[in-house]
Amino acid sequence: MRLFNRAPNREREGPTEGRGRGEATVVLRARLKRVDWRNYVVYLGFIAILLFFAIAVGGRGFLSTTNLMNIVRQTAPVSVMAVGMAFALSAGEIDLSIGSVVALSALVTAILLRDANMAVAILAGLGVGLVVGLFNGLVTVKVRIPSFLVTLGTLSIVAGLARTITDLQAVPILNQTFNGVFGSASLGPVPVLLVWTAGAMVVGHAVYRHTRLGRHILATGGNRSAADSVGIRTDRIKVAVLVISAMTASLAGMLYAGRLHGARYTLGEADLLTVIAAVVIGGTSLFGGKGSVIGAVVGSIIMGMVNNGLILMGLQVSEQMVARGIIIILAVALSLREARE
Repeated sequence: MRLFNRAPNREREGPTEGRGRGEATVVLRARLKRVDWRNYVVYLGFIAILLFFAIAVGGRGFLSTTNLMNIVRQTAPVSVMAVGMAFALSAGEIDLSIGSVVALSALVTAILLRDANMAVAILAGLGVGLVVGLFNGLVTVKVRIPSFLVTLGTLSIVAGLARTITDLQAVPILNQTFNGVFGSASLGPVPVLLVWTAGAMVVGHAVYRHTRLGRHILATGGNRSAADSVGIRTDRIKVAVLVISAMTASLAGMLYAGRLHGARYTLGEADLLTVIAAVVIGGTSLFGGKGSVIGAVVGSIIMGMVNNGLILMGLQVSEQMVARGIIIILAVALSLREARE
C-alpha cells in the first residue's frame, strides 16, 4: 500500500513542479530582455581586459599584488579627474583645461609648502581650481561662448602661468607629511591613493545620484529648455560642474605632487584624452543627460590596466599610443551610437 500510494503523489507533483520551473524560466527571460546591457559594458569590458592580460602576461606578474597596487597608484589622479569630468559632460559641457590646472595647482602647493603652513598650501592649491572653474563657468554662461572654446583658451593661459611662476624649474616637496597624505603613504596594505580614489568615487556618486544637484545636472544636459521651463537654474548648474571639474583637477595635481615628492609644469599635460576616454567608456554621454561616476572610475582603471599590460607585453611607446587611440575611437563611437538611438 505504501508503494501504491507514493506513485500517484509523484504523478500529481511532477506536472506542478515542471509548470513552476517553466513559469520561472519565462519570468527570468522577460527580466533579461528588459535589462539594457549597454549600462554594463564598462564592467564586462573590465573583466574581459583583466582576463586577457592575466592570460597574456600573467607570468610577468600582471596579477601580483604589487603590480595591481601600482596600477591603482598610477591611475588615482586620472580617476579623480574622471569624477569631475563626468559631472561636466553630463551637463552638456566639457573642460579641456584640466591638464594645465593639474600643473599649476601642484606648483602653487609645492611653492607654498616651502615656507607656509601645509593647510594654507593645500587651500591655495584647491583655490587654483576654484578660480579657474569660476572663470570657465562665468564666461561660458555670461558671454555665451561654448565651454569647449573657453576651456581651450584657459588651457593655454594656465599652462603659461605654470611655466612662468617657476621658470620651467621643478619644485621639490620636502614636507613628508604632505607626501604621505597625498601620495606615498599606506594604511596597512592599502595605498593612500586608493583611499583618495574610493573617496572621490563614493562622494561623487552620492552627489550625482542622490541629491537635487545631481538630478538638475542630468536634466540640464538632457534638455536645457525643458529644465529651464521647470525652474532649474541651468546657468548655475553649468558654472557648478565646471568648478567641480577644475577642483578635481587641482586635487589630482596634489596627488601627483605627493606621489612624486615634487611638482613640475609638465604634470597632467597628457591626461586630458585619457580622462575623457575613461568617462565615455564608463557610460557618460558626450552630449549630456546620461552618466555614471562609478563607471568613470572603472573606465580610468581600464585605461591604467591597458597601459600597464602593454608595457609588460613589451610594446613600444608608439605602439601603446596607437592602442590607446583605438580605445578612444571605440569609446566615442559607442557614445555616438547611443545618442543616435
